[in-house]
Amino acid sequence: MKPLTTSVYTFSNLIEGGFLYVDKTAGILDLLRPAGAQYFLARPRRFGKSLLVSTLKVIFQGRRELFDGLAIAKTDYPWKPYPVIHLDMGDRQAGTAAMLETSLRDCVDEQAHVLKTGLVKGTAAARFRELVLKLAERDGKVVILVDEYDKPLLGQLGQPGVREIQSALKAFYGVIKATEAAQRFVLITGVSKFSKVSIFSDLNNLTDLTMNRSAATLLGYTQSELEANFPEHIAALAAALGKSREETLADMRAWYNGYRFHHEAETVYNPVSVMKCFYERDFKNYWFETGTPRFLVDLLKDQPVSLNDLNVPETAFSAYEPDRLEPLPLLVQTGYLTVKTAALIGDMRYYALGFPNREIEQSFSYWLAQGFACLPAQEMSSALQRLVRTLQAGDVASMLATLKTFFAQVPNTITLQHEKYYQTIFFTVFTLIGAMTEAEVSTNIGRIDAVVKTKSDIYLFEFKLGGSAQAAMRQMRAMRYAEPYAADGRRVTLVGVAFSRKARNLGRHLIELAG
Repeated sequence: MKPLTTSVYTFSNLIEGGFLYVDKTAGILDLLRPAGAQYFLARPRRFGKSLLVSTLKVIFQGRRELFDGLAIAKTDYPWKPYPVIHLDMGDRQAGTAAMLETSLRDCVDEQAHVLKTGLVKGTAAARFRELVLKLAERDGKVVILVDEYDKPLLGQLGQPGVREIQSALKAFYGVIKATEAAQRFVLITGVSKFSKVSIFSDLNNLTDLTMNRSAATLLGYTQSELEANFPEHIAALAAALGKSREETLADMRAWYNGYRFHHEAETVYNPVSVMKCFYERDFKNYWFETGTPRFLVDLLKDQPVSLNDLNVPETAFSAYEPDRLEPLPLLVQTGYLTVKTAALIGDMRYYALGFPNREIEQSFSYWLAQGFACLPAQEMSSALQRLVRTLQAGDVASMLATLKTFFAQVPNTITLQHEKYYQTIFFTVFTLIGAMTEAEVSTNIGRIDAVVKTKSDIYLFEFKLGGSAQAAMRQMRAMRYAEPYAADGRRVTLVGVAFSRKARNLGRHLIELAG
């Protein structure tokens, strides 16, 4: 049983250290065949982008000995060495364009030193261009690998200086277009898919692999890869949990699978979460450890979305601008939402989005609830525990009293008319306590604001912003909201709740058993 690692992201160190590597070289080989290919690939964090870049690096260095037993070694790939410029932008964050210029210049100089190439003084872009052309003249066509291209920009999203940072990156990456004739291969990776116009100038030949069928499983693990590469680890996890192999695999699918990078492609697992699960032999929320970017929560507070109305046109994911952020594309690219299904309506394809898995649902719900409710972590944890106890006891009145905690500190700048803001708090809170929650569920005769299900009960909620609890209850009765659940076997309870404009919180409520 080969050892696992979640801290080694360099292919050579992985192989030389004897760690387990899931062979992706057959798919990588498909990228190498076109001469002069230029690729772009966006994937969520902790999905293996850096490992892919380092694998390509040693392939183009001609290090055939590292690939014994792997798919690419069994082909006629020639293993010709090329000069490789590897720009790791992960630590190139800067508060100003001037600081970024210095950091980019240092990055190029480091590569020039590694590749034993002298550069004259100039801007970062000028030095980058000089490095490419000198290497091409001396050693032949050049390979350019840019990892985390957008990291300098992500740290400035929503800040006044984002335009200057964007301009600096645009000038720097423009070198790739200007030196195209000197290149054997280019790969640019990142989390976000900003428009070519805003970042990559007129780099028209850049092939986008982000939602490309051929690259959909290039990163992450498919179900067959998981079972073929980790049989001993699956068995050890099952033994530690006292479960069967089938039960363990089902739990793994629920916790860590579910990412889809083409609407017809197989779903994949988050590789780092899988490794951590095997290493700790427990199902936990490992994504939570790295947190959710603050700018993402702030963006959603400014532009709340309905978490159960996530049908968007394909064009929404073409690209976006750093100073005009769109919540749904950003949530997909950062890994909090993924494509569930797709449908053609006329000539337009629409995607139905959703959480990939339980791990992401928990992480995102926690950070969103905390951010929207403006609650300290300790107070939020205590309130969640009280909600669990009252919900399990079927004490709806106490449950609603506790729920008020999550609305009590909503800023006064949020108006009661901003309905999605309040719906987001309700939905994420009940997601966190383990209930199966569906907001604004369509029925054959109306729309239910929320359905909360436990093992013994089904609660149907209707909220009235600025209305009355009586009006909410009348609507539920008139629209016969309880009928779809009549054969379920669980007790069905109608709950009509008013939001008080004066208190800016839950107001009066009515509770009635369906019958």
